[in-house]
Amino acid sequence: MFDIFFIGLSLSSVLLLVALGLAVTYGAMGIINMAHGEMVMIGAYVAVLANIWLGANLFAAIPLAFAATALLGLALERLVVRRLYGRLLDTLLATWGIAILLQQAIRLEFGLSFFGLHVEGLGAGLQNVPVPQMLQGTLQLFGQDLNIYRMFIVLVTAVLAGLTWAVLYRTPLGMKVRAIIRNPQMAAACGIDVKQTNAITFALGSGLAGVAGVLMAGFRSVSPDMGATMVVDGFMVVVTGGVGSLLGTIAASGLLGEINALVAIFSNEIAGRAAVLAVVIGVILLKPAGLFTFKGR
Repeated sequence: MFDIFFIGLSLSSVLLLVALGLAVTYGAMGIINMAHGEMVMIGAYVAVLANIWLGANLFAAIPLAFAATALLGLALERLVVRRLYGRLLDTLLATWGIAILLQQAIRLEFGLSFFGLHVEGLGAGLQNVPVPQMLQGTLQLFGQDLNIYRMFIVLVTAVLAGLTWAVLYRTPLGMKVRAIIRNPQMAAACGIDVKQTNAITFALGSGLAGVAGVLMAGFRSVSPDMGATMVVDGFMVVVTGGVGSLLGTIAASGLLGEINALVAIFSNEIAGRAAVLAVVIGVILLKPAGLFTFKGR
């Protein structure tokens, strides 16, 4: 039973990295970023290309993917999202269009296929990232043989979740983000540069999604559409946990990941997804604001 719990914990860890960025950006900026799943995909492709072109292993790919997706997220915020604040539907449609463009750009190798050029590691085919030797195999813990790579995923997620908490609750940037989540107009009136803070927040969330893509690349094939479902799962976690709540995001990702793993192992993957949706609907009906929310005045 413990091994099943551990599998669910590793799945929850990847889901948490995806949802952390959405929780902060949706809470602070009030936008629905449908291209967030494509940041996961791009992070995975950074790992593929880093391995092929630079000979970099999975450890080196994590900071590379974070930097690449954070810079891309910053560019998207500056060029598109910033112009659509306060227009929720327009933001949803615009970021959905960006997600489609990013997927097709990878399939077409950024358009280079029209010139007869092929970039090794890109294209519509499936790619894989080799797991370092030290992360292969199993390790006995509490009388159970646990997959070392899944333990690594849990560890990386715990470290990044801790760093995210430290940024939000122990730095001036985090104070600004929390002020914007509560009341952006009042935050601006108090001298906070809302646009700059939102841009940094958007970049941070995109970087976390990129790291999730690297971790996923170690146990599943990398493809242009691999992040399409991740954004839906991420928003389910955000809605269940409570918008802008870091504790709620952690609790909801653990809850939904474990339910998915338990039901899928004893039944099948479709039943696992159905069980997760049923739980999300139940939480929304009983607590529309989520499991953990800010206290109002």
